[in-house]
Amino acid sequence: MKEDVDDTANALAADKKFLAELEKGCATKTKEWEERSKTRAEELVALADTIKVLNDDDALDLFKKTLPTPAFLQTRSSTINMRRRAIQVLKSARQHGSDPHLDFIVLSLSSKSGGHFDKIVTMIDEMVALLTREQVEDEVKKAWCGKTMDKAEDEQKALERKVADLVTAQDDGKDTIETLSDEIEALIDGIKKLDKQVAEANEQRHEENTEYKESMAGNVAAKKLLELAKDRLAQFYTPKLAKGAAASLADVMMHSASMAAPPPPPETWGAYQKKSEESGGVVMMLTIMIKDVDKEITESKVEEEEAQKEYETLIGDSAMKRRRDTQSLGDKESSKADLEEVLHRMAKEEKSTKMEVVATAERLRDLHMECDWLLSNFQVRKEARSGEIDALKNAKAVLSGAE
Repeated sequence: MKEDVDDTANALAADKKFLAELEKGCATKTKEWEERSKTRAEELVALADTIKVLNDDDALDLFKKTLPTPAFLQTRSSTINMRRRAIQVLKSARQHGSDPHLDFIVLSLSSKSGGHFDKIVTMIDEMVALLTREQVEDEVKKAWCGKTMDKAEDEQKALERKVADLVTAQDDGKDTIETLSDEIEALIDGIKKLDKQVAEANEQRHEENTEYKESMAGNVAAKKLLELAKDRLAQFYTPKLAKGAAASLADVMMHSASMAAPPPPPETWGAYQKKSEESGGVVMMLTIMIKDVDKEITESKVEEEEAQKEYETLIGDSAMKRRRDTQSLGDKESSKADLEEVLHRMAKEEKSTKMEVVATAERLRDLHMECDWLLSNFQVRKEARSGEIDALKNAKAVLSGAE
């Protein structure tokens, strides 16, 4: 930005300097043109007066008698007076500036040798040729100035548009880079959070699995212990039922119901009676406890399977999301790097284009200094030359008639 400000300030200073020089040059050219126009007008008046003097009937008669005879001696005084009048008129046109062509005419009229009108006619022809050549040069220069200035102005406008487009493109690119930077930062933060969530899920799953295994081992051990206790009671109270697996609650209940009530005890010690009813209640309680343990084992297995399934789904989804985010992160970082490179080239191109704008402006300034005066005074100069050429041709006709 500082370089842009410096370049703009330098361009502004150069434009101001150009404007001052242009105003000074225009003022000088205007003054010179006014002097030149005034001098030309006076010259035309002098030429018209000269033609009038030379076109006088007396002068024509005098010119027709330019043979070396006594008649020439009689008219010599009149010829000298006419020459003096013509010289005076021409000199009056030089009051505000000297014109070499008029000086030559005056010198020719001042000559006392014969044939001086031929010299004046020759000078008039040369003046007409010169003025015609100057007009052609002005027309060529005018066409060149118009074409060259138009081309330079078009180039300057194109370069200025290019600079504006580059600035706009860079602003858009910077906005895009800022957006990409925010998106990249968000992706990096999201990947970190996802990795943290996966790590926490791994730790949680490990803890849950460890707890499940410990709980399952405890439940299995408790079930075996309860089955062992139930089988031990069955071995004593219901030996037949104890020969296979542990007796079920229904078997114990059926066995207890089929046994008749014992007779009243004898007066003396008799055979020991087993407490079948009490043992049936204990067996039932152990059976219920075993079923509760089985239920808890089953529920733990289901919960473990569901937890493992949810964990695997989470890990799979997280891995897929991480791959997508990583791919997107790489693409955005690559796009950002490419865009930064493009912006770097745009900045260099903008700087070089601004230098071209300055160079074109300087060239256009030089063209204005060279062409503005000609373009603004072309028509006036053309008309003045046309008047001079007409006057000179008329003067030539008069002098040719005099000869």
